[in-house]
Amino acid sequence: MKNIKINISVLFIAGSVLLSTSCAKLDEKLYGSKVVDNSTGGAASDLLGVYSQLNGLATQSNTYALQEHSTDEMMGPTRGTDWGDFGTWRKLHTHTWDASYQQISDTWDFLNTGVYRATQVIKTTTSNQTKAEASFLRAYFMFQIVDLFGQAPMRDPASSPDANPTVLSRSAATDFIIADLVFADTNLGAAATVGVASKAAAEALLAKVYLNKAVYKATSVGGPFTFDPADMTKVITYCNTVIASNTYQLTAPGKYFDNFAWNNTTVSKEIIFGLLNSSSNAPANTHFMWRMGMHYNQSPSSWNGFTTLADFYNSFDSRDERRGGSYAGMTNLNGLNTGFLIGQQYGPGHVALTTRGGAPLVFTPNVDLNYSTEAQGIRVIKYLPQPAADGSVNDDNATNTFILLRYSDVLLMKAEAILRGGTDPNAQTALNIVNTIRAQRSLAALTTIDLPTMLAERGHELYYEGWRRNDQIRFGTFNNPVDQRPAKSDPSRTVYAIPQRAIDTNPNLTQNAGY
Repeated sequence: MKNIKINISVLFIAGSVLLSTSCAKLDEKLYGSKVVDNSTGGAASDLLGVYSQLNGLATQSNTYALQEHSTDEMMGPTRGTDWGDFGTWRKLHTHTWDASYQQISDTWDFLNTGVYRATQVIKTTTSNQTKAEASFLRAYFMFQIVDLFGQAPMRDPASSPDANPTVLSRSAATDFIIADLVFADTNLGAAATVGVASKAAAEALLAKVYLNKAVYKATSVGGPFTFDPADMTKVITYCNTVIASNTYQLTAPGKYFDNFAWNNTTVSKEIIFGLLNSSSNAPANTHFMWRMGMHYNQSPSSWNGFTTLADFYNSFDSRDERRGGSYAGMTNLNGLNTGFLIGQQYGPGHVALTTRGGAPLVFTPNVDLNYSTEAQGIRVIKYLPQPAADGSVNDDNATNTFILLRYSDVLLMKAEAILRGGTDPNAQTALNIVNTIRAQRSLAALTTIDLPTMLAERGHELYYEGWRRNDQIRFGTFNNPVDQRPAKSDPSRTVYAIPQRAIDTNPNLTQNAGY
């Protein structure tokens, strides 16, 4: 069992070159938590440190956990003495966190460090390319802050270390993010690798911000939300530009999991922006994505933790290839299937696996958040570990690219924006776009589409990719009861608490309502 670990190793990308270096030290002053000091090694060098900071997203905890465990598609059950972790996973699922919750504090530290490092670069560089990349990266970190916390501290790197950072409201921070991304979009071109900020990445994130603008501009958290047709048309415009680049395409039928394979950068044309790994250097190691759920006796031996909810699994059409199945080069070697693991599990040589106690290792839909056995709960394999010929897996340097922005999301954002009143100059319909995706996922076409169906389509396409909380809030379902959370939670839970230690050290911060 593993808990709350961040992997911030040293993969840095500038322009089209992959490099390794060290990053700036941390300091205890800036936001009432850990932040970068004011020393710099030059803008180009510091840009590498901003890219490096992104690698901390590739973990089962903190940002990823806050975006997934609070939703209807993931939970972290306690199994005897395993995964208790002082209730951290249970609190996320039951919406009972508070301002002293450690993962909130760690996420706040991590994201604000990213914003500050990017600001250092923007303030010191004379290169438009470097400034544009840093502007995109700052926007990405601040987008997560706005989405999770609803307000964003800002510090000028030239200010006194004793000065309190100013604080942008959720609305003002949203405008700030848009300005950063518009600058990036204007000044960036196509990138040589998916690990570098690009025009398409800026446009995909702009579409994401405009799609959520009603949430971020609402007078009260949790809604009601009013989606301005002009904002929805902006979403469509940015999505159309990405589409028109002719750089990206959906994977062919039967190839959905190529997007997450160990060679996904090569075999998938859907990755717009992600974190690169190699067999010799994996700073954004995707092994967290399978270790967090797979059993100790599977290959690779893992941590036997997180599960999906049975209702979410049951929402899939049985013919949907995204639900999972065998994968050539993996299943035939180590017995592991893709997608949702349910029923008897197998290892190398198709040997039926057992629990540590010797019983058949049969993953069951039923799971108890507080008292689960080691075999309870449906596990999820989205990213795929690469086995050797004998079925063994050494995943210390998993080579999968960790995806942050993907083409199918762009298509779904466009479809949703049309459904919410936006105008497409290409005269596509939401139904046509969704059916295009469904055809590539081996599914029959829908005859009609509405908002609940759109949310379901987004869940089936993007599960376990860190977007479910964002989607549920926008669609108004985030606070609804789910398995192991029988009562509707308060709308205040649609943003997290500002960490108490940040409140205590920066009087410009105000605790979010409900905390």
